[in-house]
Amino acid sequence: MRALHRGFAAHASVAALLLGTAVAAEVHAAPAPAEEIAVTVPAAEGPEDFGASCHTVVEGSRVTAHCRNPYPRTDRIRLHVECDPWWDLDADSAPVDVAPADHATVTARCWKDVRAAWVTHEPADPAPSGRPGT
Repeated sequence: MRALHRGFAAHASVAALLLGTAVAAEVHAAPAPAEEIAVTVPAAEGPEDFGASCHTVVEGSRVTAHCRNPYPRTDRIRLHVECDPWWDLDADSAPVDVAPADHATVTARCWKDVRAAWVTHEPADPAPSGRPGT
């Protein structure tokens, strides 16, 4: 009986080996998945020459934003400050225009701690059309 059991185990292991080889060959022969076609967004007419570069500094409960505008369009910036305690009112500065090649400093504060601070930008003047006389 033992010899019969050993013979069955040998046949079973050979069958498993052959089945594994067949599956591996099938997987190896399977074609690679088709690559998805990349969707491209049409390129803009040119780089947007807008947006002052701003650096914010938090010192205790006071926030200062230092902005410089290297572009030929005026940037209207606002400093927004989110205060940490629930009872402390958040602050939004008045809009400040930063002319081309100019800089501006805007400050705001909380009563206690500052959770977050950021600067928003919007054009203060219409975009140049690019065509003379229009």
